[in-house]
Formats: sequence, structure tokens, C-alpha cells
Amino acid sequence: MLKDFSKEAFDVIIQAGQSNSEGYAFGHLEAPYSPDGRVWYMNENDTISLAVEKVAGNGIQANFSLPFAREYVNAGRLAGDRKLLILRAAVGGTGFLDNRWKLTDDLYLHMMEMIRTALALNPENRLVAFLWHQGETDAGLHATFDQHYNHLKTLVESVRTAFDVPNLPFIAGDFVHDWRDVNAEICAPVLDAIRAVCHDCTPAAFVETDGLKSNAQEAIDHPLGWGNGDIIHFSRPAIYELGRRYFEKFTEITG
Repeated sequence: MLKDFSKEAFDVIIQAGQSNSEGYAFGHLEAPYSPDGRVWYMNENDTISLAVEKVAGNGIQANFSLPFAREYVNAGRLAGDRKLLILRAAVGGTGFLDNRWKLTDDLYLHMMEMIRTALALNPENRLVAFLWHQGETDAGLHATFDQHYNHLKTLVESVRTAFDVPNLPFIAGDFVHDWRDVNAEICAPVLDAIRAVCHDCTPAAFVETDGLKSNAQEAIDHPLGWGNGDIIHFSRPAIYELGRRYFEKFTEITG
């Protein structure tokens, strides 16, 4: 029997951006996420399913929303019998300069439609967080500080305005250092812009990624056939720590 989600009251989290938000994290983990009947995904095709890690080849493909959700639930953020709905709007290899995330672009428009759909399910549903990780594509396209700042600030403000949530917490993060450090010149203006948006669009926060390893640094036999040279994506242990750090910042800015 199909589940009637109009009977559920959801705290709604937007997870958007590119591949490190979509999740290309692999490797062994001592305490992986266990499916929880209180935590659900709205998928890219607008279906709703229990939130679980993705199987890819002979590996598990992780993203940071699940460790964030685990912290959210364990911290008692779900009041009463409310549940958590994570909107999985991120798509790998996408940015502003390749016309995917500006206000007239496909991924932005789809994200907005996902939000509208989630909120329309039940009048008690509410947006609680906007989790963003993106910028590597724009760095590769040599985005300037002003370009990235203006595009990202416009995106954040548009979501808050469209859904009348001026204090929606926005959280973004640094790149994998393994990739960032060999691309420092092109990364600097983009990361400076993201930090500035997090400073100017309060309540917002920027997550540091010191010590978080790439798939390559974990020497993973990549389930998607990329070998172990993947320096741009966080490993699975790292993505779990990233999710914890995102929640830590969420706690700081929400009190």
C-alpha cells in the first residue's frame, strides 16, 4: 500500500549543489547510518522513500545529509511525532556559470518545485535548513569573486523570499583540500565568495574541511571504476564528519 504523506508533518531540509552534496563518498565506516522511520528522502524524480545510503557497484555511496539527519534526530530536534524530509536536489558537475543554478536554470527551478511539493503535502510542513555544497565547477570555469558571490547570494535570498522564511539557516562548506590545494588559484575567489555570502546572509555558516580526506587519500578501489585517483570527492568517513560539522554549525546559528 502506498504511504499517504499528507498524514505526516515534516521538518524539511534542502540539500543542493553539486557532487559532494549529491554524494560520491566511498570507503569503510565503523558506524554507518541505520535507516530510521523518521527520516525520508524526496528524490530527484520527486518520489519519497526511506532515507538510506546508495549502493553503487560493490560499494556504498554516501552523502552528508544522513549523518546530519542522525545528529538532528539524536539532538531532539523533531518535536512530537514529526519526521524529517530531505530534498535531494544536488547534481554532480554543475554550477552557475554552466547555466544550471541561476534563477532561470533547470536545477534551480527543479529545486524550487521540490520545495513547493514538499510544503504542499501538509500545511504543518516547514523548512528548517538549506544545506549547500558547490563551487568546484565554477572554480574550473574561472569564476570571479563577484560572479560567484552575486549568484549564490541571489539564490539564498530567492529561496528565503519565495517561501517566506527570512531566517532559514543556510550552511555551505569548503572543498576537499586534496583537490583544493592543487587548484588554489582558481578556488580562492569562489571560496572567498562563499564565505562572504555566509557572513552577509545571516543566519548562515561556513564549514571548514580541515583533515577530511578524499577518496584518493583513502586509496579506495573506486566502485564506479575511477581507480583510486579521485581527489575531488570526500571519502565516506570524511563525508560523515562533514555532516556532523554541518549540524554543529546549524546548532550554532539556530541556538
